[in-house]
Amino acid sequence: MIDLHPTSKISPHADIEDSVRGSRIAIGAYSVIDSFVKVKPAGGFGDLLIGEYTVINSGTVLYTGNGIHIGNNVAIAANCTFAPVNHEYKKKDTLIRVQGFRPSKGGIFIEDDVWIGANCVLLDGAHLGIGCVIAAGSIVRGPVAAYSINAGNPLTVIGWRE
Repeated sequence: MIDLHPTSKISPHADIEDSVRGSRIAIGAYSVIDSFVKVKPAGGFGDLLIGEYTVINSGTVLYTGNGIHIGNNVAIAANCTFAPVNHEYKKKDTLIRVQGFRPSKGGIFIEDDVWIGANCVLLDGAHLGIGCVIAAGSIVRGPVAAYSINAGNPLTVIGWRE
């Protein structure tokens, strides 16, 4: 089921596949899906839920796998990959493609006001806290702390080198 808010803007060049397993794809108010974004319900039964005022730029691929939740006011730069699923591979006498998938690590969860730089890869179990920044080219496979001025936490930037 694909549920697009009437104020969302989806490029005619985006490719959003509907799920054959009953997963839900929902895109919130004023969110933008740019050209050549690919949404592929594959590898699980998870939903793709995108909040309000979120922008996903060209070339980004989202596999629904074990689920992707993207909050409000999130900026996702070009050519990112979201893969909340892992293939099973431990049986040496069996082809990887027929072994199925590993247990879920919780999917991908992105809180509000997050910026994800270009060419990032987010894997199953990634959880990005409010206000964090993920530097271009990063790979994220676990939790990233929220940025909070009130709590005195420094800005969390993953993959950044000075």
